[in-house]
Amino acid sequence: MEQRLSAILASDMVGYSRLMEADELGVLSRQKTYRKDLIDPEFARNRGKIVKTTGDGLLATFPSVQNAVRCALEIQKEMGRKELDLVEDRRIRFRVGINLGDVIFDDDDIFGDGVNVAARLEGLAEPGGICVSDIVHQSVLDKIDEPFRDMGGQRVKNITRPIRVWQWTPNVVQERKAPEISYQQRVKFCKSADGINLAWASTGTGTPVLKAPNWLNHIEYEWTSPVWGDFLSEFSKLCRLVRFDQRGNGLSDWDVDDISEDRMIDDMVAVADASGLDRFGLFGISQGSAFCVRFAARYPERVKFLILLGGYVRGRMMRGNPEAEQFYEASRAMVSAGWGSPNPIYRQFFTSSYMPDATPAESASFDEMQRISASPETALRIMAMNSKVDARADARKLNVPTLVLHVQGDMAAPISEGRETAREIATAEFVELPGANHCMIRGHAGFDEFFHEIGPFLAEQQD
Repeated sequence: MEQRLSAILASDMVGYSRLMEADELGVLSRQKTYRKDLIDPEFARNRGKIVKTTGDGLLATFPSVQNAVRCALEIQKEMGRKELDLVEDRRIRFRVGINLGDVIFDDDDIFGDGVNVAARLEGLAEPGGICVSDIVHQSVLDKIDEPFRDMGGQRVKNITRPIRVWQWTPNVVQERKAPEISYQQRVKFCKSADGINLAWASTGTGTPVLKAPNWLNHIEYEWTSPVWGDFLSEFSKLCRLVRFDQRGNGLSDWDVDDISEDRMIDDMVAVADASGLDRFGLFGISQGSAFCVRFAARYPERVKFLILLGGYVRGRMMRGNPEAEQFYEASRAMVSAGWGSPNPIYRQFFTSSYMPDATPAESASFDEMQRISASPETALRIMAMNSKVDARADARKLNVPTLVLHVQGDMAAPISEGRETAREIATAEFVELPGANHCMIRGHAGFDEFFHEIGPFLAEQQD
């Protein structure tokens, strides 16, 4: 056995089983032709060595990361051109991951952490795209004239540390610049009561506000998202906003045994303590509203006020509403059928429900954040937890200033649930916002009105 530093390239064919079932001979014939005329020559030109192949993928090493990236780019670009005339679901498309690390060479195989990371990067890549680790990106930044988009830190299977990932796609989308206030952010980690590591960060100054968990988060990626970036920037100008990735997604631990309401409250306590919050406000979006209510009922001495947006205190399966139950079952079916699929149609079920007025760029960003923020198994567990939440009894105990805001045409959480929340909290004020989006996006109805309402409310809560 020999150990040395190498660039590792891992690749697989997207939808291999489906393609083979539809046209086994045709796929094998085209794949053989591409190996002979394109793939093998490019590897040879860039001094790459294919270590092993499987039916749908390969693993290779290169003497330098520049060679590896150039090889991958040429193959991906040419594959896109060669398959362009075929219908979308019949095209052969590869995903590629590239990493630099120590590799153990043992006869005709390679092993090591560097190989594992390359394989996980491949899984994050879009069809026809390439994902590289940060060390690879830094090495080629000034030498290869192709744009790679920063995906922030990513948690990947069987790797304990977050991996910073950069992505190239054939249809390049102009990277959105993060708001200036995001540069204040420093991601830190703390442990919850059961030992789970939670990633948290804060931005802004003034009145402290802790944001409760909501449907899938990524505290780094959110800043460059057109859905979340401007919203978080404006919010951080009004207070000290503390956010964290809930267990199972984002930069927090993915491999967790317990995803439950009680654990969410424990996680909020852990982040509040780690960030030095004593008495503070709570901000909840969607199911985060129920967690805010439960936290405030359990720790009334620590909570100064609540701001609840598009929220509810009873999950879809607790409303006695057949339509809500049908939506939940449809959601489960979509996640089970294809959350991890490269085909975004499954995740777009949520995107279209949460943001019916979103532009294509906004929808694509929200879809991608869902894809990279959690595994399908975790998404199902979070959905199940949220569907059974019932914080109405806790809501009736509250006696703190509360502002409940809800968009009139919200499809993900009907405005009737916002009114129900306000009715259960004796001290609540209720504000209807224009629009149809569950998320507050700059340029859409409800965004400016939201901040017009919470600005004076936050000012009143200052000590």
